[in-house]
Amino acid sequence: MIKNKIKTLKELERLALKLKVRNKKIVTTNGVFDLLHAGHVSYLEKAKALGDVLIVGINSDSSVKENKGDKRPINDENARMKVIAALESVDYVFVFKEKVPNFWVEKIKPNIHAKAADYKLSQVIEKGIVEKNGGKIVLLPLEKGFSTTKIVEKILKIFS
Repeated sequence: MIKNKIKTLKELERLALKLKVRNKKIVTTNGVFDLLHAGHVSYLEKAKALGDVLIVGINSDSSVKENKGDKRPINDENARMKVIAALESVDYVFVFKEKVPNFWVEKIKPNIHAKAADYKLSQVIEKGIVEKNGGKIVLLPLEKGFSTTKIVEKILKIFS
């Protein structure tokens, strides 16, 4: 059930320890996931394929506004968590309030932290934390032609 996949960071910290004792490979990723599209779905499936358990951090509404401006997000954090939790590839989802994911990445200590390949490895700010804890960063290719910003622009053109 969807509600069983939605956790707090504290719950995920404890769960991550238990999973590691059982030699499970933990993969994390993060994002806004505002208007879910096929590119998001493919990205999360690729992330899940890297390990046993996929944990997705969702930016809080306040951190989205800080990162993307006052007009975003379109969907609130609870709605975005429910949609992501409904995906088969996602094992757990939680919301984080910080502008960047460093705090929670340090707590969960993933084996792999996935990022979209529109980043360069040198731009991944959580790289040092992941590697310090024995994990690695994996850059996953994006599916071309999908973008929340482009979807919003298309909708605005229809109604203008």
